[in-house]
Amino acid sequence: MKKYISILLIAFTMGACESELELTSPSELTTAGFWDTEEGVRTAHTGLYANLRSSADNLWLLGEIRSDIWGGRTFESPNNESLIRSDITVATAPFGGWAGLYTRIHRINDFLANAPDVSFVNEEDKNHLLAQAYGLRAFYYYTLLKTWGGVPIILEPITDVDPASLSKARATQAEVMTQIKADIETSLSTFGSSNNFWEGNRNFWSKAATLALKGDVYIWSGNLMGGGASDFEAAKTALQQVASFGVALEPNISDLWGVGNEGNSEFIFAIQYKQDEASNFYNSLTGRSTEINPTFNDKGNSMGDFVIAGANRYGQSEKTILLLDDNDDSRKDATFIRLYVDDNGGLGYTNYNESAYFGSVFNKFLGQVIGSERIFENDVPVYRYADVILLLAEAKNLLGEDPSGEINQIRQRAYGDNYAPLLHAYTNGSPTENANAILDERYKEFIGEGKRWWDLRRAGNSFVLDNISFLNPGDEYKLVLPITTDMIGRNPLLEQTPGYN
Repeated sequence: MKKYISILLIAFTMGACESELELTSPSELTTAGFWDTEEGVRTAHTGLYANLRSSADNLWLLGEIRSDIWGGRTFESPNNESLIRSDITVATAPFGGWAGLYTRIHRINDFLANAPDVSFVNEEDKNHLLAQAYGLRAFYYYTLLKTWGGVPIILEPITDVDPASLSKARATQAEVMTQIKADIETSLSTFGSSNNFWEGNRNFWSKAATLALKGDVYIWSGNLMGGGASDFEAAKTALQQVASFGVALEPNISDLWGVGNEGNSEFIFAIQYKQDEASNFYNSLTGRSTEINPTFNDKGNSMGDFVIAGANRYGQSEKTILLLDDNDDSRKDATFIRLYVDDNGGLGYTNYNESAYFGSVFNKFLGQVIGSERIFENDVPVYRYADVILLLAEAKNLLGEDPSGEINQIRQRAYGDNYAPLLHAYTNGSPTENANAILDERYKEFIGEGKRWWDLRRAGNSFVLDNISFLNPGDEYKLVLPITTDMIGRNPLLEQTPGYN
């Protein structure tokens, strides 16, 4: 059995051969005896998260790189400039093969088809694992929907190598959303009364994560797909339930990013990274020591002893710099280390100085220095409680209710002892004013967490066009991506994303 587990763990963590659905090989989970034991199912369950981790960089790019956060000066040429500029055509279609997400869905489909028939010592444990899988599948399909619109719906394991049987047309957006909601409800019902985090670990999907996803999904469907007030009410109810799962805001936002505090109560679901196992992709937001030194931070201190080993491919936009140019807001220093060419006579720079500004180091996911090396091993949150609070503000605003309490809850944590209601508190305004206030708060709160593009999209097309300078009226078709000509060539049933024909 150990041999089978080793073989299957490798199969889980390696990508399948790619095609139009990334599903050209029969199920690798039919190895004799593998699905006969609880141990095998638990190994397969662990593999689902190894698969997720291998998609983390694409998930970040999909959720953030087209937003207004990045695009400023870097220490070297930035990556994905065409995505940043929304310079997207069929010829330059990014994320071929659906960004590999169908490979992840394929693993989940195998798991859901086989795990129910395996006996467990404690059947509640099996139900918990199944509920996690349904939640993860909903999350993947939601990402596909947001990125491409209508996509093929695959719910069964692939067991046939015949290309004709693998070809599948794109379902409508409404059909995909219906499937997402069905998986969410199945996840919740399968969790049942179990409100715990699996093994006390927030690196596994949980009922709280499914509820956070439900709130996110129902705001999207209510605002963009005609669901209206009933969807907003469903989102509000789900998001309000999350607080009962032992989650809370971390008192100091800077503490969220320490490797030693990854089990904090604010994280609801985070992708795990560990030294000697895997490192995250946030070195792309830092730089090399030779590029940074000699420079000074905004306090006037030399960065000569700062240990770094990255490659700054993405620089913050000036809009981002100015948005966080508030010394009373703890998110300023928690998010970026600003670098300057001199120390301003030892005084540093209390505010952004364009002529002396050199660049910045992203400060959220710097990992830790071990010996003379920086290890990028921070867990990467997918949902944290601040996200839930501000999603709840969105749902309330869309229902015509007052979202200021949720906005101010986030502001109070950000300003800490500096919080002065007359200066910092938000007062309920018009629906548009509230929506912009929520977007600004989310902008400052979630920089670098793969949220901003989705936040603008969820708010509505006008908010995207108002904030993304590279998009103009008439470019709405670019809000979803084209598929590659190769994908269409492999699968004659696929049609190009509308607007790119």
